[in-house]
Amino acid sequence: MIQKTYFKTKDYCKVKFSFSVDNAETVEILGLNSDWENSVVMSKKKDGSFWADVSLPKDSQHEFKYRVNATEWINDPAADSESRNVYGGSNSVITL
Repeated sequence: MIQKTYFKTKDYCKVKFSFSVDNAETVEILGLNSDWENSVVMSKKKDGSFWADVSLPKDSQHEFKYRVNATEWINDPAADSESRNVYGGSNSVITL
């Protein structure tokens, strides 16, 4: 799930990412703000799902992927769209 919260007086949008995947110990978000090197580490909830709050600029578009257990790359089915990447796969896209 991706939940967007817009503020009238702010130039950013608060985005809450929620993601569940079986047998996950860690989940990170990569690619936001075109940063594929520094991940956003998601927090694990008691039910086994993961979440993170991120502030992103309004009127922007971001490609991203989840990295599960530091090895598996997964798209978010709740993303606004997908975009082809240079590796022959696709990335999730969020539009604000």
